[in-house]
Amino acid sequence: MASVSLSKITKSFGSVEVLHGIDLDIEKGEFVVFVGPSGCGKSTMLRIIAGLEEITSGTLKIDGAVSNGIPPGERGIAMVFQSYALYPHMTVYENMAFGLKVSGMAKAEIDKRVRRAAEMLQLTSYLDRHPRNLSGGQRQRVAIGRAVTRDPKVFLFDEPLSNLDAALRVATRIEIADLKDKMPDSTMIYVTHDQVEAMTLADRIVVFRDGRIEQIGTPLELYDTPQNLFVARFIGSPEMNILKGTLDLSGATARLKLAETSVLLGDSAAFPAGDDGRIIQAGIRPEHLYRVDAAAANLTGKTQFAEKLGELTVLHMDVDPAMEHALIAKVPGHFDARRGDSLPLGFKSENLHFFDENGIRLQHAEAMTG
Repeated sequence: MASVSLSKITKSFGSVEVLHGIDLDIEKGEFVVFVGPSGCGKSTMLRIIAGLEEITSGTLKIDGAVSNGIPPGERGIAMVFQSYALYPHMTVYENMAFGLKVSGMAKAEIDKRVRRAAEMLQLTSYLDRHPRNLSGGQRQRVAIGRAVTRDPKVFLFDEPLSNLDAALRVATRIEIADLKDKMPDSTMIYVTHDQVEAMTLADRIVVFRDGRIEQIGTPLELYDTPQNLFVARFIGSPEMNILKGTLDLSGATARLKLAETSVLLGDSAAFPAGDDGRIIQAGIRPEHLYRVDAAAANLTGKTQFAEKLGELTVLHMDVDPAMEHALIAKVPGHFDARRGDSLPLGFKSENLHFFDENGIRLQHAEAMTG
């Protein structure tokens, strides 16, 4: 399998630049996931790697060789699209074998590759069926199997689960993870807007926004140490709560002063004295908030809405009118909260994230959280 290297890649459509100097190195055998909102450039980047879009400037290397201008069919890449793109008049076997047959491969080798891919993807019993007789998840597995038979240098997946319902998405996601385990040396690049897919599949995640890379890291690196508010909110569901206010270090306990209330952050000595009076943004994830007695509360909110999901209750809380969004807390089990109920909440200082007024992670955040 192959490494993929992107150096200062830009892409323009007419006068509009949609990718702005992308630098990224993907090692052999890595499973890298591109995430970001619609229109952020992740699919365009994938199509550039595939050779389906021309590079405006910059250098693309596949397995160390410059690949700018090399036709898609000569790059040693197999791509799985959002749509299955199966031939309806062909059987599963014929769909998976078609590309190999066109390339002139020997019949015995085609049969060997198709049956090996079918076994990997649990499609052996479906080889004689036509696509119309398959479920959506099975059709997507056939599309993946067609890519596997080509034995490519790099696998590219462009939102392959988007057309599936919730149950099939989970099942097919597990099958893609199994495929990676069965092909540990394969290099895979996967595009999705679903951060759950990214967190569960990726060795590393690349977060895109507006044609730029915001952060690169393992799933837990992005979850534990987001470098800006965009990444902090994008990774995690529901998204991270953000409290914006003025840091008050005048007492023994640090406070974040909001418009009408304040939030207790912990020991003032843990914060740099020079930050007293600074406007900061404190982030806390919904799963890191928990119910406490009023005397031990870091903050108190009024319930707006409670989502009772069985294993947990998701609480939407009004803490301060200055907050742009309701504060969300995930508490385990059944919790009977009615609209307007006051609820004291606590958190551990080590679970706080601090960002400056512009949304950039404070470099001394680790010292601030102890």
